[in-house]
Formats: sequence, C-alpha cells, structure tokens
Amino acid sequence: MDNLTHSVVGLGIGALVDRSLDDEPDPGRQRVRTRLLLVVGLLASNFPDLDLVLTHLLEPPLGYLLQHRGHTHTLVGALGELLLLLGATWLLWPGARGLLRASRPARGALLFTAVTGLLLHIGMDSLNVYGVHPFWPLDPSWYYGDLVFIVEPVFWIGFGIPLASMVRRKRLRWLLFVLMGAVPVGVTLAGYLEWGSLAGLLVLGVALAFIQRHSRRRPRGARSRAALAAGLAASLAFVGVQAAALQQARAIVKQQLRSLDPRAGLLDAALSAYPANPLCWSFVTIERIGGTGGTDGTSGDGRGASVRLRRGLLSIAPAISPVQSCPAALGGAAGPGASAQLAWQSEQREPVALLRTLRRTNCHVDAWLRFARAPALAPAEGVATDLRWGPPGSPNFSSLSYQQLAPLPCPHPVPDWGYPRADLLGPP
Repeated sequence: MDNLTHSVVGLGIGALVDRSLDDEPDPGRQRVRTRLLLVVGLLASNFPDLDLVLTHLLEPPLGYLLQHRGHTHTLVGALGELLLLLGATWLLWPGARGLLRASRPARGALLFTAVTGLLLHIGMDSLNVYGVHPFWPLDPSWYYGDLVFIVEPVFWIGFGIPLASMVRRKRLRWLLFVLMGAVPVGVTLAGYLEWGSLAGLLVLGVALAFIQRHSRRRPRGARSRAALAAGLAASLAFVGVQAAALQQARAIVKQQLRSLDPRAGLLDAALSAYPANPLCWSFVTIERIGGTGGTDGTSGDGRGASVRLRRGLLSIAPAISPVQSCPAALGGAAGPGASAQLAWQSEQREPVALLRTLRRTNCHVDAWLRFARAPALAPAEGVATDLRWGPPGSPNFSSLSYQQLAPLPCPHPVPDWGYPRADLLGPP
C-alpha cells in the first residue's frame, strides 16, 4: 500500500487504542499518552518501508524489485523493527519514558500499538498483486492477496474522516474535510476512479463524520471511539467484499480460458482490483502449452513447451457495470471486441526453453526472476518485463534490459526469495 494509507491507518489505530483505555489520572500524562500512541502508530505502520534505503544495493530495476518489500516485510524483520522502535522511544522521549514508568496500561497500549502497526503494514501489503514473503527464512515464497488496489481510498476515508473530525481547530478540521473530498473527486475526473466508487466514498465519509459528531453527546464526548471503530469496521467489510469478488473474478477467468483452450495448463492468474470498486478487475494469466512433462511445468525438460500470457479486463456484474465503464486510466481501454463482461487486451507466447536458458546464462535475468510473476520477453530488444505492470512492449519499473546487462558483473547481494515462476523454470 502507499505510505499515505499506512500513515492514516497507523494514526487511526493509535487513536483507537488510546480511546479504548481509561484516561490517565493526570491530564499531563494523558496528553503524553495520546501523543505517544499516535506517533508510535504512525511510525510502526511505516517502519517496514525503511527498506527503500536498501534499493541502492543493486542496479535498477533489481534494487527496487528485490530489496523493497524485502527483509523488513518479514515477521523476523518486524521483530527487529519492534525492538528498534521501542528502544528509540524509551531513549529519545523523556516524557514518554516517565509515563511508561508510572503507568502499566500505557506500557501495554504502547506494545499493542507498535505490534499492530507493524503487522498491519505487512498484512495490508499482502492484499495486493505485488505480494510479500513474510515467512522468510523458513519459507521464501511470495504470497499475493490480489484483492485490494495498491492505493485504496476506502482506507483513507475510513480512518481519515474520524481523525479529521477529532481536530480541535475548526478551520484545520474543515480544510482536512475538503482535501479528503477533493482528492477522490480529482482522481475520478482524471479517469482513475469510477463515479459510483466516488459516490460510495462520499457516503462513507459523511456517515463517519455524522457518527463522530453524534458521539460527542455520549459520556466520553470528544474522546469517543465510535467513528474510529466504524471506520475500522467499514475497512474490514470492504476487504471481505473484495475477497468474495476476487473468487468470482477468478472463476470467470478460468471458465473463459477453458472455453478458449481446454488443453492448456493454467499456472496462475494475477488479478488486480480497481480502487473502491469490487466489480472491475484487470488480470494477467500464465498458461503452459504443450511440451514434454506435465502441464504444471514441474516435470519434463521444457522442450517444445511454451508459456502463454494474456492480459484482460473483466466485470463480475456486467449488468450493473459493464467492462467498458471500468476506469481506462488504470487497466487500459476494453477495445471494440469486448463483451460486457470481459475484454482480452493482449496475448504473448514465448518458449519455456528460452526462459530457462536466460535464467541459466544471464545472472541478471536469474535475479529478476526472483520477482517476476508474469515474465514476458522481447528477445529482439533484449528486454524482459512483468506484465502485471503494463502491456507487452511498454516499459515500466519492472523492465530489465538483460542484453545490455549481460557483460556486466553479476548483481550482489541478491536476496534468496523464491521464484514466482518456479513452475516454469524447473530445477536450477
């Protein structure tokens, strides 16, 4: 997820934890606790992205592809980050140190907020098509949620509106409200968000603002947690809806592929959700065709086999939102031959033997294949790209000019992440 989302969620968790506890007996200590939990929630929710400083260890694009969402996005890494964050808080914040010495509830709240923020960062990053490998070193495999867009405004609104409602200065509060309304409107006008999604976001925002205003009449008044709890519930409900929609989308893709070529072996279908929209999906399918050995690619020498990659768009409810209405700025246009449910955008084939040969003879390709889930080759140009991030031939952050890199020294250090397409590559 983007760091704005991580930040808003972290602040929201810190505020929710603080408001779930009885107030500290001393008002000064209470102010310190509130600031402490907000700051720690914010930092913990962003700490795993410290790996961005490690991207310079390898030449582009490998540095970003292999170091970002790397060791700091693992459970082992999160333990080290937890100790670092708690240690820095104790050493660098005298006021917090005094509070923690005197208040057992504050100590428990600090630990809970820090752990929750770190785990939420890894968990939220696991929800999208990029993926994480949280169980390294026991399991270096990538795990992909495929169900939430990497920049998701539902989380902005779900946590941002309650947080803005708590700002005491009226002008600043209304400025935040205007900004949180203007950003979705702007991205909708730019073609990244469907109008129905915008309407849903605005309804959610108004509802949360109303809950926060109404909750001021309750016993806890301005320190009510009702709006934050409602925002958290709405966010969790959205993830649940996306999970159900993902299963429907996968079923549609598999059915369509079987009707096109029942003999092909489907290895993977990488789906990417649209923001605040459970109906529209873009996808890339990876199929193995022919050759010796099984269709799963784990046996045989790959001779005569090829891999077919298709890109497309689909709507799981074409009567409500046909695929032509899905925001073209994200997944591309549906094209004239599309049905209301599904649009095929491109198809590419390449020999499995070529992929295996490049892995064996070009150490840069071998490193790149530790990231590539949908590896597409352009042998004439000597470029490899991951089709999750763009159509064939379009450069993107995953594109690797492997012919130019071939004579250069091998990249080092290369993390030992699992190969997403081990089912095609066979044994080393």
